Amino acid sequence: MKTTVAFIFGCRSVEHEVSIISAVQAMRSVNREKYDIVPIYVTKNGEMYTSEKMFEIESFRDMKALIADSEPVTLIKKGKDVVLKYLNNKMFSKKKDVVLNVAFPVVHGTNCEDGTLQGYLEFLGLPYVGCDVLSSAVGMDKAVFKYVMKAADLPVLDCICFYAREYAKNKNEIIEKAEKEIGYPMIVKPVNLGSSVGITKAADKNALIDAIDLAVSFSDKVLIEHAVSAIREINCSVVGDADSCEASVLEEPFMNDEILSYEDKYMSNSKSSGSKGMASLSRKIPADISEEKSTEIRELAKKVFKALGAAGVVRIDFIIDTDTNKVYVNEINTIPGSLSFYLWEATKLPYSELLDKLISLAFRRNRNRENLTFTIDTNILSGVSFGAKGAKGSKI
Repeated sequence: MKTTVAFIFGCRSVEHEVSIISAVQAMRSVNREKYDIVPIYVTKNGEMYTSEKMFEIESFRDMKALIADSEPVTLIKKGKDVVLKYLNNKMFSKKKDVVLNVAFPVVHGTNCEDGTLQGYLEFLGLPYVGCDVLSSAVGMDKAVFKYVMKAADLPVLDCICFYAREYAKNKNEIIEKAEKEIGYPMIVKPVNLGSSVGITKAADKNALIDAIDLAVSFSDKVLIEHAVSAIREINCSVVGDADSCEASVLEEPFMNDEILSYEDKYMSNSKSSGSKGMASLSRKIPADISEEKSTEIRELAKKVFKALGAAGVVRIDFIIDTDTNKVYVNEINTIPGSLSFYLWEATKLPYSELLDKLISLAFRRNRNRENLTFTIDTNILSGVSFGAKGAKGSKI
């Protein structure tokens, strides 16, 4: 019997379209002899739809037509099962609820990758691929992620962090603090977005103000760190769980500016051949660095993975200060664009086998959790009485 896998993608995020690309790539690469695939597209309004047309990226070019031709659905608990329920199902309809065995979130950004979707799946009791609620939330918040890395004695750049409301009240104080503690040039980031959305480099005060104004338009919380001038960006993917993990070969992405932008990542080849997500980014694989430095970064990547309590596949972005040759952990992508399949293919792990491994890891985590106690037998309610007048009669 085949395993039924629900690929969940889209959602209310500025990285909505990138999620679609990543999900379609994955669904088209799964071993269909082993798995039945159910696409679940979540609109920017939070509505769920499914359709066989969602296996083709071209279908998403006309979103209105695709939605009109798709079935609205939801997930419900039914005994011990979690099922996909068709909302327009009429009495004599041939469509039947689909029992799901595992969920495969392929989502990016806030309201989905940040633990929100993972919490929903935990609530339903549906096994799912990837990081859990806590590691997803920490991985999404760039400031909290830095704090966790520092606690694990892993190298990160110093930063200051503040909320938009603080900035509105104490603009001059925050700018002065940034100038004193961080110094120009600076990188200004919304703390909970990926794909380089809202990230700006500031070389002076006016640019800093503009950068903060942009960042707060995307997030209520902003992070500022020093911009390393002599910089190389190196990325590494890690796959596994708390028991064991392995690191991929390294890549060095190439950028058109001093910051690897959203356009660098996803739009660089879109005019000629259509975007292929992170897989279309200009890069060198393996990165042209020494074997010693490569080993250092790959080992550091596994330490980051374990410190976060990550699971599934992640991509960890590093920066090298070429003036000092020091490596810093920049950030983690708990559901990386294109699931970093291109790094694993370069590590001699085909995409279909990577997906199979991720689904197996999801089931292993679920089996481990089934051995835990989440409820206890108690007779506490037997002695509680509110009486006829409600809470006034309570003996608690």
